[in-house]
Amino acid sequence: MIPGSASPFFLGSSLAAASAGGLQIERSLRFNSNDSAYLSRTPGTAGNRRTWTWAGWVKRSGLGTEQVLFSAGNSSPAQRGHFRFTSSNTFSFDEDSGGFSLTTTQVFRDVSAWFHLVVAFDSTQATSANRIKVYVNGLQVTTFSTATYPTQNFDSIFNTTDPHRIGELSYAGNIYELNAYLANLYLIDGQALDPSSFTETDATTGQLIPKTYTGSYGTNGFNLLFADNSAATASTLGKDTSGNSNNWTPTNLSVTAGTGNDSLVDSPTNYGTDTGVGGEVRGNYCTFNPLAIFGGTNATKSYGNGNLEMTATSSNNIPTAVGTIAATSGKWYAEVTAGHTTNGIGFVNAANLQVVAESSYALGTPVDGWIRYDNRVFNNSTTLQSGLTTIATNNIVQIALDLDNGKFWFGINNTWDSGNPATGTSPTATFTASSKAWLIGTQFRNDGVSVTTTLNAGQRAFAYTAPSGFKALCTQNLPAPLVTKSNTVFDTVLYTGNGGTQTITGLAFSPDFVWYKSRVSGVFNHGLFDIIRGAQNFLASNSTTGEVGSIAGVSAFNSDGFTLGSDAGGNNSAASMVAWAWDAGTSTVSNTAGSVTSQVRANATAGFSVVTYTYPSSGAFSVGHGLGVTPGLIITKHRNRPSDWYVYHSSATTTSQILNLNTTAAVSTATNFWGSITSTVFGGLVGTSGLSGDTDVAYCFAPVVGYSSFGSYTGNGLADGPFVYTGFRPKFVLIKRTDTAAEWIIWDSSRKAYNFEGPFLLAESSAAEGSDAEYLDFLSNGFKLRTTNTTLNTGTSIYIAFAEAPFNYSRAR
Repeated sequence: MIPGSASPFFLGSSLAAASAGGLQIERSLRFNSNDSAYLSRTPGTAGNRRTWTWAGWVKRSGLGTEQVLFSAGNSSPAQRGHFRFTSSNTFSFDEDSGGFSLTTTQVFRDVSAWFHLVVAFDSTQATSANRIKVYVNGLQVTTFSTATYPTQNFDSIFNTTDPHRIGELSYAGNIYELNAYLANLYLIDGQALDPSSFTETDATTGQLIPKTYTGSYGTNGFNLLFADNSAATASTLGKDTSGNSNNWTPTNLSVTAGTGNDSLVDSPTNYGTDTGVGGEVRGNYCTFNPLAIFGGTNATKSYGNGNLEMTATSSNNIPTAVGTIAATSGKWYAEVTAGHTTNGIGFVNAANLQVVAESSYALGTPVDGWIRYDNRVFNNSTTLQSGLTTIATNNIVQIALDLDNGKFWFGINNTWDSGNPATGTSPTATFTASSKAWLIGTQFRNDGVSVTTTLNAGQRAFAYTAPSGFKALCTQNLPAPLVTKSNTVFDTVLYTGNGGTQTITGLAFSPDFVWYKSRVSGVFNHGLFDIIRGAQNFLASNSTTGEVGSIAGVSAFNSDGFTLGSDAGGNNSAASMVAWAWDAGTSTVSNTAGSVTSQVRANATAGFSVVTYTYPSSGAFSVGHGLGVTPGLIITKHRNRPSDWYVYHSSATTTSQILNLNTTAAVSTATNFWGSITSTVFGGLVGTSGLSGDTDVAYCFAPVVGYSSFGSYTGNGLADGPFVYTGFRPKFVLIKRTDTAAEWIIWDSSRKAYNFEGPFLLAESSAAEGSDAEYLDFLSNGFKLRTTNTTLNTGTSIYIAFAEAPFNYSRAR
């Protein structure tokens, strides 16, 4: 129970001009702590020490250690300044002699995408809290675990003539270095600016993107684009493009072609055309994902060089890593540089990430997993091919994966095991791709020696040109999502009740289904309302009670919101409230696809429909749902009498399995309860004995790539819990353990706008919002369990998730 209260290389041409969709960022620079890599500059003239701004894009790779982004000072003076990620993965800004220190409550543990950071310093401000402002993805951070501000008119160490470094702090024998990618860095000397000077909201995606800075820079101001990688010098890689010529000297940063190249086209902006050579298309690239653990800690492994390398040292284990990008369609190509003769590359269904025993697990073990390993190809622990060329250390192991046609090929040093991926002939094997999300990965048996394997997903030049039509694993190459801006079809609303009537506005659509809940102490039911049953017709997810009419809950569905009455559950005076709202389309129609006629309001693009229907006099029956694809989630309820809420979830092994939304009960079975669930109908529903004439409502949801996901995972009981890939940054996540009694637990990114996610509500309970404990992180491509709580991280659980942004465009949180 949850405690109530757990080859050739590309020389850039400095594409820094604004274009449709914002500024295009051509390159990033990778910092790897094992290389002692940093940039340095000692200003010849002091600038404004009281007012300045630092801004830039960051993609973290290493977690759990002190890592410095920007520092100033010497080894001997008492005054040193730096901002950094702490060993707890918070962000901190300190100066030793300044008497100030800020540390965020927010943690930064997303290694799969870029985020934008601004630090604005202005000690001239009369109000202390205005002297340092930190912004993440355009929003000001206001919650700090430590918040001691500088005195008024304090002179900071930044903009002095002391040494400044990017990516390192070194003093008194202590060195703190950075594991991250950085892009488009600014220092503005003499101004304290907010993110609007550097970023804007993309009209198409709704996400933050860079824009051209048009202001002045001041004496020590700079703009580092890292676009000129012709050499690792201050006038090339470290060149300042502001016009000030405040260049930065690289140390231990390489532009040499190959695995050690730190100049990459991994970028927070998506653009370019893929010709197959690698190192050309811009966007957020696939790397290894250290958050996706395979069942625990049996294999001692670490990640480096921007999570493009995995190193393992323990013996008799099979270190395994998978990528940060899963594809559901298209043709994809990647290379792994083998670190050992028993190295391999393969792919696996993202749903297979949660496996308890790593020592007995390999990419080729599950039904939906294949690997080219040593001199063999495996699937489902079965050898598909043997007697192939044995992989040698430093060989390039290739994979060409065709998800549209269910084919794949493996190769070594440009010799394919079978067939020709360019023509689609004679593949290594075929498979049913379905709509599953497939992750590329690697593994090897290291036999007690230290082994490093390296991934190239296209962020640098490939060793061999990809087969025609096969692309690099980059967000620019992902198919455009059906739902680009999720807030046009689903959103969360926070408001304060007034005890009377009020209209909630601000939605980007007219809602057809509204579910609200009071967050405060007291016995307040959930309220569920939809446009087919009509406003004021109340159902509660935590109650068996049938529909109650004329409830002063939702009294109207409006063009950009809804109107509330005085029902305490949804409008309690002065109380904090939350509502979740969905768009089910524009019209209600009679649907005759099933054996009984249903009334359906459907939004096929968003995969959601509201369905009402009446039971026939006898026999099994079917109901049309209007989605055009098979639902992954169906929630039904009798309206005319007391009954449980019945839930079908696509993780069910048969259509006889049932969950009850209004109870904590484990999954149960009733023979053929759901009948046949297809792209047009669902039905069965236990026959109709005693139910003749009953009226029901069903809320039907189909998975939509980049917007909604309905799956399951297996807990591992560790604080480093399962990572669940959704293909989007979640806005709403509901989790229910199914193998034992457990709650239906709801989180959303509006009630807590930063990681970690804590405060929860229970769909089956009238209880107030639960404690803000560390349960999970919402990430750019899914969510990560961060608790040993047995309800969430032991046994089998299902999840229901809706997006804040598709992974194509999402920012790290």
